[in-house]
Amino acid sequence: MRSYVIAGKRYQPSLAKVGNNYRGIASWYGPNFHAKKTSNGEIYNMYAMTAAHKTLPMNTMVQVDNMENGKSIVVRINDRGPFVTGRIIDLSNKAAHKIDMVKKGTAKIKLTVLGFNAKIARTAQEKQETATVGKYYVQVGAFTRYAGAQITKDKFGMILEDNYSVVIKKGYFNGNPINRVWISGFRSEEEARDFKANNGLNTSMIIAE
Repeated sequence: MRSYVIAGKRYQPSLAKVGNNYRGIASWYGPNFHAKKTSNGEIYNMYAMTAAHKTLPMNTMVQVDNMENGKSIVVRINDRGPFVTGRIIDLSNKAAHKIDMVKKGTAKIKLTVLGFNAKIARTAQEKQETATVGKYYVQVGAFTRYAGAQITKDKFGMILEDNYSVVIKKGYFNGNPINRVWISGFRSEEEARDFKANNGLNTSMIIAE
């Protein structure tokens, strides 16, 4: 869910809800990318039912309806793209064959969100789901005295960007009270790792909830 820049333009992956639908142009990609890494670290397989989208969460399941011939498929988002104006999804070679658009190269389509985490929503409860993002924190201190934690919290609060915040988590360690100082607001482990590297916090822990 970390934002990224392609050709000088920043893209911010966003949450989605089951049932959301979009219309636009689909394209496809194949041999030139086969066996290379996708944006989520998988190896691209042009014979798998996958696709690239600029902002939908990874592992979102979507239905793609070819509005030109009525054919329909279900694919899993595992890559980013296409970065061409007007195009909203890049299908794998196999997926493109299934809706008969390989020869033409593009097709007018309707895209519908079916589920998340490689799962298609089937129950009423699942159909109300919104793609969720795990919460990640970077621990920048742990103190037996609350005052020490407060000093560290104030220090980081003065230098953080608006999209991050500092919290004190009370707990116990070896039976003794402990006050942990966590920086919150990270939408992925990768974003938390980048923050650590860019701020000299190499020894700090990343906590996922």
